Amino acid sequence: MGYRVPIACQVAGITYRQLDYWARTNLVNPSIRTARGSGSQRLYSFKDVLVLKIVKRLLDTGISLQNIRLAVESLRDRGVNDLAELTLVSDGTTVYECRSNDEVIDLLAGGQGVFGIAVPGILKELSGTISSFPSERIEEFAEDNVVGLDELAARRKRKSS
Repeated sequence: MGYRVPIACQVAGITYRQLDYWARTNLVNPSIRTARGSGSQRLYSFKDVLVLKIVKRLLDTGISLQNIRLAVESLRDRGVNDLAELTLVSDGTTVYECRSNDEVIDLLAGGQGVFGIAVPGILKELSGTISSFPSERIEEFAEDNVVGLDELAARRKRKSS
């Protein structure tokens, strides 16, 4: 399943300008269908929208777009299940990935103020919210600049077959 730009923006809580800028600067690219010229529409996967929400949360906490770019680069090749195991912790400058409570405790032990973003919570919120919005079947775009199936779409496709 894929989500058009207006849905991705609304669900992620961002503006069209932000999404367009992030796509043009390769921060978060649509993994299902990229835009090609006037009139074509980008199509975002569930994982793409999840990453958009993560970026928005990081921006809201005051982290620079440059440091968010570094964090997103490390998230890019991961599946939804991998992301669901992460807690992102930041000291306001650097973003750290933590997979266990011990890793979070180690960061806190330095005595520096940090804040965390629990990706499982964002994933749960997104799953509940996005289900009420229309999505588009990927098969409709088989010859139309489709990049590939995301993990969730691939599972849904297997279930329906």
